[in-house]
Amino acid sequence: MKESSIQHGYDAKGGAVSGDAATLWPRVAEGLRRDLGVRTFDHWLKPVRFADYCAMTGVVTLETVSRFSANWINERFGDRLELAWRQQLPTVRGVTVRGGAAADERATVLAASPLPNFDAQPGPAANPALLNFDPRLSFDRFVVARSNILAANAARRMAMVEPPQFNPLYLCSGTGQGKTHLLQAMAQDFAAAHPTANIILMSAEKFMLEFVGAMRGGDMMAFKARLRAADLLLLDDLQFVIGKNSTQEELLHTIDDLMTAGKRLVVTADRPPAMLDGVEARLLSRLSGGLVADIEAPEDDLRERIIRQRLAAMPMVDVPDKVVAYLVKHFTRNIRELEGALNKLLAYAALTGTTVDLALAEDRLAENVRTARPRITIDEIQRAVCAHYRLDKSEMSSKRRVRAVARPRQVAMYLAKELTPRSYPEIGRRFGGRDHSTVIHAVRTVEALRVADSELDAEIAAIRRSLNG
Repeated sequence: MKESSIQHGYDAKGGAVSGDAATLWPRVAEGLRRDLGVRTFDHWLKPVRFADYCAMTGVVTLETVSRFSANWINERFGDRLELAWRQQLPTVRGVTVRGGAAADERATVLAASPLPNFDAQPGPAANPALLNFDPRLSFDRFVVARSNILAANAARRMAMVEPPQFNPLYLCSGTGQGKTHLLQAMAQDFAAAHPTANIILMSAEKFMLEFVGAMRGGDMMAFKARLRAADLLLLDDLQFVIGKNSTQEELLHTIDDLMTAGKRLVVTADRPPAMLDGVEARLLSRLSGGLVADIEAPEDDLRERIIRQRLAAMPMVDVPDKVVAYLVKHFTRNIRELEGALNKLLAYAALTGTTVDLALAEDRLAENVRTARPRITIDEIQRAVCAHYRLDKSEMSSKRRVRAVARPRQVAMYLAKELTPRSYPEIGRRFGGRDHSTVIHAVRTVEALRVADSELDAEIAAIRRSLNG
């Protein structure tokens, strides 16, 4: 046995030896429990025990129940462990965790070591990635109907043990329709079916930020290696990398490497690949090469079933059918708004002791109803303008400048700026790739004409009514 493992006090150079370091482990562990959170700490670090401190090398050795746990802790928490130990013992220069047979050989040392005041727990049996996912967002809790059945079934196939028939899977829908729910469900089922799989779920925006950070920090190799090591990569909200050429290039290489290695990829966005303006053609081709599954706006039946499912989990809450019908009627745009309205109503009733009835719903949800009205899209505006002026929709993107085409196109640009949250450059791209200055000119022109031309003003008012109708 090493001398540093059995002595106490300090060595010739004044460094603490194993006996003293062992007494610090409870403090180190308690600090980690606070910093990492109880759930993460209890799952991974609670079974860890102090084994040894070598004053000559400055290395602390810890032990856990299995090699798998040790490898995971070293990879994920190694830097954090080293920092925590240095705060208690500045001479520490490294921390390593070992498990399996090595832990068994050190059983006598473990028995003599001071232990943190935590109950021992067995090591993890499931994929550690499960810690990062919300168990409520499972396939069992995803309500399936005509509007989302293709996406739901494709997601289940992607998570199975058997290789999927299509890869990548591209899910597209508006906000709050269930894309993120399906991502979480896929990750959890895949982790359960593949206990040692490496699963990465991240937003496209986070992908972009990490990529930029890696470039600036000179750490691109580590960034690339981490992504390419994924067995299942799930990227949410791809539309946020639109126009970022360097990020798109890296994403393209990542996709190619994953596909070549037979790994699985799932991407979500708020529109189909073909409508992702500003995305490189090669990237669009890769994304369209598997299965593109739309999630449509939830139908009445689906919205009602979702409400009933939520209420079934709260048997003590009495919500009349009239209130359910009210929610179904007024919250049609997406599931998130529907559930938010239900939660708001139930919270108010619970906190004030008020009975849930239709009058309460109409009173407390009036503002929610106003903001939940379906948003108008540029495509809908273009269609409405073309219908009013009897034009083919292709004229919205054409280069023709005759007045009979140019004026309606300007009206459509004006309404796009008035009725949608899109920026001038975004609007320009939807009108045949026009420059933002063209859109600004169109908006200002129509604003001036509405004041001087009552006939045009009436036409625009009629188009707006048709869009809101």
